[in-house]
Amino acid sequence: MARMIDGRWEGEWRPTDEDGDGAFLRKPSVFRDALPPVRPEPGRYHLFVAWTCPWAHRTLLARSLKGLTDVIGVHFANTLSDHSWAFEERSASPHGHARLYELYLRADPHYTGRVTVPVLWDEAEQRIVNNESSEIVAMLDRLPSDAPRLRPDPLVPEIDAWSERLYGALNNGVYQAGFATTQEAYDAAVVGVFDLLDQLEAHLDGRDWLVGDQLTEADLRLFVTAFRFDAAYFSLFRCNLKRWAEYPRLQAHLERMVAHPGVAETCNLDAMRRGYASVRAINPTGIVPRGPLPLLHVPS
Repeated sequence: MARMIDGRWEGEWRPTDEDGDGAFLRKPSVFRDALPPVRPEPGRYHLFVAWTCPWAHRTLLARSLKGLTDVIGVHFANTLSDHSWAFEERSASPHGHARLYELYLRADPHYTGRVTVPVLWDEAEQRIVNNESSEIVAMLDRLPSDAPRLRPDPLVPEIDAWSERLYGALNNGVYQAGFATTQEAYDAAVVGVFDLLDQLEAHLDGRDWLVGDQLTEADLRLFVTAFRFDAAYFSLFRCNLKRWAEYPRLQAHLERMVAHPGVAETCNLDAMRRGYASVRAINPTGIVPRGPLPLLHVPS
């Protein structure tokens, strides 16, 4: 697995673990500090994200839905190059970086570990606060805001239960299918993906949202995979037993999310598709699939 070792880039990126079973293994995040639960001064904190990445998308959604776009900046590094996420132009980084690993080295010149998005950056202290998406979402939700909570206290146990199920079988499950290098690993992952989709379709009978009667973090976790499913995971990740659009209730939830105020501006369908197509481990030619059609319409 390619990563930084004592400030130097080592190895070539590959999606599988070192055990030889062909299964995809996601490494844990390293930076795990928290923001104080007070509204920050504008310009101090920044999110570094990729349009491609669903984990980064969750933090973009939290930033938007919680009304924090005026106080937390955002910067996009959307191409997964051989040396980590790359900015399309140096001007996309506030520090003129070409690749995201340079930000990690700015925080720690001897950094050892993976280089991932999202990153919550403290410009005042020139450090990475956190690069674990679930923790970033939770801390943004705790900041003072007139917007509804994404994790209201009475619903937290049910939200967390759904989050665990979604992560294992769906959010990460599509990657386990897409990056599998043995038939056995792929079969196990893809069956798990569609078993959960069947359960979700049944759960949404008569419901607008996964938990309670409001949009919560659980819906964000479902949405970021739903948004990418037909456009990327169906073809590039071989999650092709059915299209998302063939599940009427799941498709309705997807469209409901896109129509919700603050969501559409976090979605860039074209950039997301190009980003996935640039991952040579699954698409060596870099050709962007045109379908399946029709693709989801995202209001501009």
